[in-house]
Formats: sequence, C-alpha cells, structure tokens
Amino acid sequence: MEFRKRKDEFLKTGTESPIPVEERLSFAGLKYFPENPNLSFLVPLARVPEEELEFETSSGERKTFRRIGKLGFSVADQPAQLTIYQAASGSYFLPFRDATSGQETYGAGRYLEVEEKPRRPAGVGAPTEASRFELNFNYAYNPYCAYGEGYSCPLPPVENWLKVPIAAGEKKYRG
Repeated sequence: MEFRKRKDEFLKTGTESPIPVEERLSFAGLKYFPENPNLSFLVPLARVPEEELEFETSSGERKTFRRIGKLGFSVADQPAQLTIYQAASGSYFLPFRDATSGQETYGAGRYLEVEEKPRRPAGVGAPTEASRFELNFNYAYNPYCAYGEGYSCPLPPVENWLKVPIAAGEKKYRG
C-alpha cells in the first residue's frame, strides 16, 4: 500500500510524471488489483542462447534488447513462461501481455521489474547455486505510453503473451 501511495503521489506531482499536466489536478490515483501473494514467485533462470532482438515500440521505433533466458511458474495450476531480456545498460526487462490485457489492464501489455536473487551456499565449502529471479506481479505496471502521448514504449513480443490472467498490479489508467 505504501508503494502504491508513493507512486500515485509521484504521478500527481512529480516533474517527470507521464500523466498529462492538464489531468494531474483531477488525478485520484491508479486502479490496482488487490494484492495477491499467489502471484509472487522466486524462479530459476533457464538460460537460452543469447540473441539480440529488435522490439517494436508504440511509436514505431525499434529498440534492441538481448534475450537471456526463460522464467517458468504456475498461475492457478496453469504453467506459464516468460522470456527475460536485458537492455544495453545491463538492466533486466520483462514485458508481458496476459488474459487481462485490453480488458482490465492496458491493451499493449505491462512491465515487471525483476530482481536477481543469488542462492545461498548449500553448506560450508559447497558451491553457490545459480541465481533465481523474483517475480512479484503485484508490482506489474503500465508503460508511460498508457498515460500520455510522446513516449516510445517497447511492446511485449509474442513469446511473452500469456494465456493465463495475471490479476495483480496496475489496471487500465483510462476506460
């Protein structure tokens, strides 16, 4: 709740807010799904051959990311998998669409910040296992182009279109 309150405050008053200036006075905050602990996961990365890919964007530009692996999890006993990418800056990028896209959530998809969590060693002198990634869909958010014009947002590639609903995080800003 505190995270959501801080985000709403930034969107209403922040100098870098994507909310159009003329809408900020009446901005009452974003709509969110209720927090759902069942949509938070800690999953290992299944490495794939790294490949540079060009993503289409909302403005028609192209942005390049590197595919680094796949993250598997289950939603309501249904298997799901997302591909994680890396930007030239080294930051991770996880765009996705799901069964709520265009209905309850932004039609072009949402993004999720992910954290790499190194595993602890199994015992004294034991090697450290591979890292895992924390996926907490309660923090799924709309790209800036969901709020106003003038942004170039990468669109989730088809490999990150989920058939399952991810009823967590931000809902549509409009509509």
